[in-house]
Amino acid sequence: MAKKNALGKGLGALLSENSVSEAAVVEETTPKVAASPLVTSTLPAAISTKEDGSLWIDPNLLKPNPKQPRIEFNPKQLEELCESIKVNGILQPIIIEEAEGGDFYIIAGERRTRAAKMAGLDKVPVQLRKFDEQKKLEMALIENIQRADLNPIEEAMAYYNLIQMGDLNQEEVAKRVGKARATVANAIRLLKLPEDIQHSLVSGQITSGHARALLMVKNDADMRVMFGKIVGSGLSVREAEALADQYNNGGRASSKKEAEKSKPKKDADVLNFEQELRNIFGTRDVSLKGDINKGSIVIGFDNNKDFERIYEVLLGKK
Repeated sequence: MAKKNALGKGLGALLSENSVSEAAVVEETTPKVAASPLVTSTLPAAISTKEDGSLWIDPNLLKPNPKQPRIEFNPKQLEELCESIKVNGILQPIIIEEAEGGDFYIIAGERRTRAAKMAGLDKVPVQLRKFDEQKKLEMALIENIQRADLNPIEEAMAYYNLIQMGDLNQEEVAKRVGKARATVANAIRLLKLPEDIQHSLVSGQITSGHARALLMVKNDADMRVMFGKIVGSGLSVREAEALADQYNNGGRASSKKEAEKSKPKKDADVLNFEQELRNIFGTRDVSLKGDINKGSIVIGFDNNKDFERIYEVLLGKK
């Protein structure tokens, strides 16, 4: 009987369910996670064995998992891991799969591999296994989630890819990775953010709480204004949520609908210019009076914080 929820138990549980001798190659398929392993006595020439049966390989032959959800690796954390490896070695084998051309894919343990190369190791301990495409993603995802190594967008993309690849729903993905369904749902929603706001989330300029508050805003222009306020004025998550509620309840476009109807439509270039200024100054009250040939620019602000931020932008301090 297939054990569909094996991944929810963690990476260790996943590996132990198919454990064989260290010199064996394990055939794993989905959905038959608990299928009988395929054992062979023939190892690739690049892999050497020690007397205790452990497998070792040159880390330079290891290539990143093609389904690795993590894109960014913290240089400081890698350096710390490198120093630890120099003293203690690699305590947990790197899980690999044979690839074409004499290379091997890292299924789990890319940070350890990178740090081992930095430490100058010529051999690292490995476990040789075989996985289908979906399981490669699940393995890498589980390892990273258990170590809290993924940034919010990487985690969201990993969940999304699992859904697409395995034809799963959010509840099934949540069970596989040992998370609550709401956690998976909230993570995937982050992918609806504009790309530049996603980058701000990855860089730490805004938090996941800020991102969820931005997703509450119904109007795209209001979202842009609110993003500028979060970055420029340092709004807390609670303040951002209150501002989103204000915008959604007539704090912007809704209260001005009738007035806007009576105004002549502006040229598209003027509208784009005004929106760019809103993004720069982090305020929704920016307008060009006249046209691009002659007129004036009006920048409104709601409080002293807004004024100070606009003032600093004008002086080139931000």
